[in-house]
Amino acid sequence: MNELGIQIKISQELFIKDPQSTDLGKRIVSASITLIDELGFEAFTFKKLGVAIGSPESSVYRYFGSKHQLLVYLLCWYWSWIEYKIVFGTINAASPEDKLEKALTIIAAPTAMDNTFIHVNEVLLHKIVVSESTKVFHTKAIEVENEKGYFAVYKRIVKRLSEFIIEVKPTYKFPCMLVTTILEGIIEQNYFGEYLPSITDEHQGENRVLEFYKELIFKTIA
Repeated sequence: MNELGIQIKISQELFIKDPQSTDLGKRIVSASITLIDELGFEAFTFKKLGVAIGSPESSVYRYFGSKHQLLVYLLCWYWSWIEYKIVFGTINAASPEDKLEKALTIIAAPTAMDNTFIHVNEVLLHKIVVSESTKVFHTKAIEVENEKGYFAVYKRIVKRLSEFIIEVKPTYKFPCMLVTTILEGIIEQNYFGEYLPSITDEHQGENRVLEFYKELIFKTIA
């Protein structure tokens, strides 16, 4: 919990000891974000993380059972943060259309540092979500992890945005499929925009990703 009394809540299945409960845990989270961004997930190890925080590798295992569990934790933290922003960012929406547009803007807008949570670099974390999120969903253990609630927050966001769509267009038949297409599409377009810009429609000074998905969602449900 920070000085404002706000805490991002993560499923207890995603850690052995809550990293947000201690200074060491927060250092583990902070350093893991930096290292995964620098090295990539494949080259990242708890041994390297231990060196970075000046603590034995065994101390990391007191918080996370594996680096996969840590990666899922980081992505869930990111989506919980996005959910928190959507909740507060749509409270005073003037209409269902305005609510949906505000939510989409929060998801697709360039990520900025949020000083509410000083132990997390949201800019680097967003880069990890863009580059490593397939490693969370595309695993042999997805059914077991789903039963444990690993993806609860992501599913809540899909449900929330689906309800926003239904408020705009009650007769629309595919709200969940549209939402997941947009969420995953934004991640993919951000990845392509950084590494393969020639296959995107990026234009300097414009958020073409946000513009495209606003046009897609509102024309689709019109």
